[in-house]
Amino acid sequence: MTMSAPAPPWWRRAPVVVAVVVAILLVELVLGWRPLVEAVGQLRTPHWNWVAGAVVAEIASMGTYARMQRALLRGAGTTVRMRRHVALAYAAHSLSATLPGGPVFSTTFNFQHMRRFGASSAVASWCIALSGVLSAGALVVIGAVFGILTRSTGSWQTLLTYMGGALVVAVGVRLVAQHPEWLINPARRLLSGVNRVRRRPADAGHARLTGFVDQLRSVRVRPLDLGYAVLLAIANWLLDALCLWMCCIAVGADDIRPAQLVIAYCAGMAAASVPIVPGGLGVVDGALILGLVAGGLTSSSAVAAVVLYRLISFGFIIGTGWLVWLVLRARVTAGTPRGGPAHP
Repeated sequence: MTMSAPAPPWWRRAPVVVAVVVAILLVELVLGWRPLVEAVGQLRTPHWNWVAGAVVAEIASMGTYARMQRALLRGAGTTVRMRRHVALAYAAHSLSATLPGGPVFSTTFNFQHMRRFGASSAVASWCIALSGVLSAGALVVIGAVFGILTRSTGSWQTLLTYMGGALVVAVGVRLVAQHPEWLINPARRLLSGVNRVRRRPADAGHARLTGFVDQLRSVRVRPLDLGYAVLLAIANWLLDALCLWMCCIAVGADDIRPAQLVIAYCAGMAAASVPIVPGGLGVVDGALILGLVAGGLTSSSAVAAVVLYRLISFGFIIGTGWLVWLVLRARVTAGTPRGGPAHP
């Protein structure tokens, strides 16, 4: 005889949860109605020359990210035409920003296309991981520098701490790149533990792991290419922040200082790193609006600027990325022999 599960308490039942969410949204709408109406009014008459500048800045931001990955891949010995890297950056970014579990799909998509570019599995994995490390590290350094400029962090010791941490990570990455054999024993132990859980032979996959590490030994990113990639990672974030600043000017909100805007921007991007909902919708917007208001903008101006910024950085860029993904998908499918598997 099967016993039915106990009924959840009244406050966890679906109708109650929906009613609470609707009530919260209604309260927010009532409290924020006036700023929202004013924001819509500002969005109706933007300065179109600044809107065009914001679009150009966002396109340039995507271009610098593509160049960063190209520099890492070229430094590891694989040279690919720039337009292919740009197309990959747009498509992978759209997958990451809009799909549930998007970063997993984006990483797989990046890996598959880098393999088609001619990179080995080790080189492709290495470049994807390193580009993520550089991008995250660049955002931390930018936040620390502008935090000091606005005196919102303690002192220059804070910046030195962040810079020291970034240097330790860079040195660690460099050492692992030069001595990938250091990873073999820990990776074998981890793999053996996974095999025990899956009830497979303890040495299953060890030969493949050793082969992968042997490929990794050939990866030698030149210091010049690595330094260039670091600069591009910083430029990627700063150009995106420039897009937000131009959106502020486009709606008439030009009374915020650049340092305060960048702090608000870093807060929004930090919120975006927590994938609660696709694209960080609501989470990123709320963090950006709060940061801009703290920087001196009115609520209506902050809402208008963020809406315009998200229309460009999310709507325009993500829409373009999905179109690029469809083109890449069609090309891959056309190049696949009939009856063979087609990978996105």
